[in-house]
Parts: sequence; C-alpha cells; structure tokens
Amino acid sequence: MKTIIRNGIVINEGEKSRKDIVIENDIISGVFPLGTAPRGDYDKEVDATGCVVFPGIIDSHVHFREPGMTKKADIESESRAAAYGGVTTYFDMPNTVPQTTTLDTLREKQLLAREKSHVNYAFFYGATNSNVETFKELDRHTVPGIKLFMGSSTGNMLVDDNDSLSKTFVMAKTLQLPIMAHCEDTKIINENMKKAKELYGEDPDVCHHPEIRSAEACFRSSEKAAHLAKETGAHLHIAHITTADELTLLTEENITAEATVAHLLFSSDDYRQKGTRIKCNPSVKGSEHREALRKAVADGRIATIGTDHAPHCLSEKEGGAAKAVSGMPMLQFSLVAMLTLSDEGVLTQERIAELMCHNPARIFSVSKRGFIREGYKADLAIVRHTKAWEVTEDVIQSKCRWSPLEGNHFTWHVVHTFCNGNHILNEGVFDAESRGEQVLFRCEKV
Repeated sequence: MKTIIRNGIVINEGEKSRKDIVIENDIISGVFPLGTAPRGDYDKEVDATGCVVFPGIIDSHVHFREPGMTKKADIESESRAAAYGGVTTYFDMPNTVPQTTTLDTLREKQLLAREKSHVNYAFFYGATNSNVETFKELDRHTVPGIKLFMGSSTGNMLVDDNDSLSKTFVMAKTLQLPIMAHCEDTKIINENMKKAKELYGEDPDVCHHPEIRSAEACFRSSEKAAHLAKETGAHLHIAHITTADELTLLTEENITAEATVAHLLFSSDDYRQKGTRIKCNPSVKGSEHREALRKAVADGRIATIGTDHAPHCLSEKEGGAAKAVSGMPMLQFSLVAMLTLSDEGVLTQERIAELMCHNPARIFSVSKRGFIREGYKADLAIVRHTKAWEVTEDVIQSKCRWSPLEGNHFTWHVVHTFCNGNHILNEGVFDAESRGEQVLFRCEKV
C-alpha cells in the first residue's frame, strides 16, 4: 500500500513548512519539499491543502479502566476516542483490577490490547512496597517505565515506605527505566480533609478540593521524589505537575515533568460552573498556578503534555470533595484544546509537537515514533482550522459519554489520523477493524 499526503503544513522538529509525505505500508518512506515527491502510481492520495500535519500524538498518561472497570471505559472505546483526537499511541496506567504489578497481569493487559486496541499501546508497570525485585524480570523493550504513586492510590499501590522508595529508585536507575511519579503527600491531604469536614460537613463542596489536595501536599511529595532522583541518578518524570513551586524542582537533567490538559485549561474559578466534572487528583488549583504552568510549557521547563484521561460514570461524580470520584475523560479533545491555546498565544504549534510527540518519544525512548522521519512508523495527526463546532454528547467517543468540555466551541478539527500507515480516521469515517501495535522502547536512540 502506497499513500501520498500532499501539500500539508508539516510541524516537525521545530520546523513548519509545506511538504509531501509518502507512506509505504506502515512506514514513512519519504518527506519531500512541496512538489518534489517521486512521481508514480499511489494507491491513495490525500489532499492536505489548508491542513496542519503533526506526528501522531503520544499520550503517555491514560487510564483505560480495563480490566476490571469496563463499565466506565474499555480499551476498544478509549482507543477509538484516541484515534478521533489524533492520538496514535497511549501509555496506560497500572491501577486497574487487577493492578498491573505482576508480570502475569502485565502480559494479560498486553494480550487484551493486541485484540482490542485501535491505536498503539503500552502499559506502565506499577510499583508497590513489596514488588521491586520483579522489575528485573521486565522486558525493557515493552514497558515505558515504572509508575510510582507517592500519594493516595487504590489498593496497595501507595508506596510510602522509605526503604521501598529508595529501592525503587535504585532499581529503576540500574535498569535505566524512567519513574513516572504521582506526587501528593497523603498525611497532609488527610489532615486537610479532617479540617474541611469539621468546617463544612462530611462532604465539603468541591470548591474546597484544592484546599484539601493542596499545593503544599504536591510540593512536599515532589520535593521528596526529586531528592531521591538526585541521590540515585534515576530519571524521575513528575506526572501532572500542578503548582508554581514544583517548577523550582526541575533543575536536573534527570528530573522532567508533565502537565495535563485539564490543569492548563481550568482553574479553581471553574468549579462554580463545572463542579465535580473537573475534580481530579492532583486538584485543579488557582489561576496563578495555571498561569505558571502555561509559561513553563511554553519555555521548556515542562517536557510533556498528557491527559491523565480517567473516565468515570457520571453517577460516580455526584457529591463533593469527599464523595465524588476524581478524574475526567480528556483524550479525544487534547490536541484541539492545545491548538486553541496556541491561537491564544500561550504556546506555538512547534512547541505542541515537542510536548505531545517528540518529548514523550525521547523521555521514554520510544522506537521509531514521535517524529515525521523517513523510516519511522507512519503515525500522523492531520488537523484543519474550521468554523466553530461544539463539543456535545453525540461527538464524544469515550464510553462514559460525557466530557468537562461539553459546551466548549473549537475551531480546530482532526480530519485524518494515520496509525502505522492505516487511515484509521478519514473525515469522520472511522475504520473499526484497524488495530494498533505494541510500542517498543530502547531499541535505538531517538
């Protein structure tokens, strides 16, 4: 199968220019200045005039809920939502049922994804207080890294024993596996919740969520993680960073950070309108923190943008800061949301490619993805500036069928998604038979 994508504005490795892209089967066989692509017969031609072409988005932080919580979401539904959003690769988190904290549960997830995932997939291996020795048995070529919960988590995935934490960082360094850490101080959170309940009742209004899961709780935990990274030399990637103070910890090459779409879009002012739909952990905080994050994604201090895509049934979002569950679905609209911030002058389109494509590939040593390069996998997201359209329930692909962005209007639209050369989304027509591939890591330098 030979495909040519003509006349698109290609965003890649800091450059923005019109080019033609030739795909042979699953590989980019050439990227050519406009009009210089080899002549010949093509099985498919795509006219990308007026479109912007990105490498396929790599979302390194999602919760697809399978196995064990498929009422909320599953691999099929959420990978379909990914394709609709130009996301061609995702890394799923280990807090499913059962948790991905053994080699057997990891293999079971990989088999599920091989059968069901429409786009490319990989799964983090979860750390516990007692499983560090199993890290040695991991296939370093099929896992992005170790997921470490240094804050409240489900089941036994909270790693709060100092000896276990130290061993986790040392082993990760030995194996050259990055640690993606959820950093919140559980003791501080519990104390804050107790005070909030004394003041506001057993289920404080969600507007108090950032007081409970506070900036201090985030900073103290991230500070501890950064100290361990400096001490051991392990690569620490701080997940969903939310505070201005945490940015001061990003002083070493082996300490990087992710911001999420939600924390870049929303502030605590939005609880009044959106309520628990934007309740997540760590919490959405004040506008001063959001502005600091926006500056940091623009100037390079923050390395990646993910979604922490975490679908729940709407019934589970009822209540307040204590009772409503935390998490929201964001995957399908992450690219168009970031392009909207680009239109507003927050960051450039070139930075979006760095944050959502190139840097995830670099940090996790993804093999042959994340760039528009000859010889790389043909993963592409093609977007067009259009008349405004509204996020409504009927356009949402996630199984939970809601989004905190419902009612928002966007003027960017994902018109084509290519995954391993498969034209999985074509002007709204979805190829339900298409399947992604297991992502490989550390096979060559990116």
